[in-house]
Amino acid sequence: MGNASSAIESILSGASLTDVDVLKATESFPDYAVLPNVSVVKVGGQSLIDRGKAAVFPVVEELETARKKHKLLIGTGAGTRARHLYALAADLGLPTGVLTDIGTAVAGENAAILGYLMAKYGVPVVNVSEFAALPLFLAERNAAIFPGMPPYDMWQHVPSEGLIPPYRTDAGCYLVAEVYGCKQMIYVKDEDGLFTANPKQDSKAKLIPKATVDEVIAMDLPDLVIEGPVLELMRNARHVKSVQVINGLKPGLLTKALAGEHVGTLITAA
Repeated sequence: MGNASSAIESILSGASLTDVDVLKATESFPDYAVLPNVSVVKVGGQSLIDRGKAAVFPVVEELETARKKHKLLIGTGAGTRARHLYALAADLGLPTGVLTDIGTAVAGENAAILGYLMAKYGVPVVNVSEFAALPLFLAERNAAIFPGMPPYDMWQHVPSEGLIPPYRTDAGCYLVAEVYGCKQMIYVKDEDGLFTANPKQDSKAKLIPKATVDEVIAMDLPDLVIEGPVLELMRNARHVKSVQVINGLKPGLLTKALAGEHVGTLITAA
């Protein structure tokens, strides 16, 4: 290992970091899984939190029960309020980076809401700047809540079309799961999974129980249940090579998904 480290150091110090051979050389070391026993659960903003008590309380109770058996990182979506603010900001001609800050603020509000609801269980809300303390929170309480928006802020990737930030809360939660080498990524939505069309608008839409990233991209669906950039991120995954989308309005499905059951749509990297 020492000789390999010396070789890598020699290559990196003597060549451009854009050199293809240099980049390949760094793959000789496997990625270290930081939190391999942790499941990341994304609670949808528009699909669940915006629905209020009837939708949120059962999910909170299921998360509390699950916390006793599983270590959980619970990310929150931004939802309808963010969409309203995106519309206002776009109408004012503000850039994508500003829209990202706005969306981040709303995701933080939803994290605070969920945090207050789970406060009696001792589950903390953790902002990105406090992620270094995650191991302590997970060891003490088996769970922590975080805003799902990735911390790109003003440095958000500029979209190919329009102004809406392309990397939002679905992508942010996935990146947490991937970077920390987590056990699994579960998206809790208000639909049974990925459909051939929007099931809220098309009664003929059919559920797709399982598909690869390439298959989903090739389908060129008019509506996706998760953000498109998540699919691109999965193509280069080192740890989290599948995600599951489940219906949080159906009690018990989250518990089954955390136990490894296929109860929604599985999307795999290959």
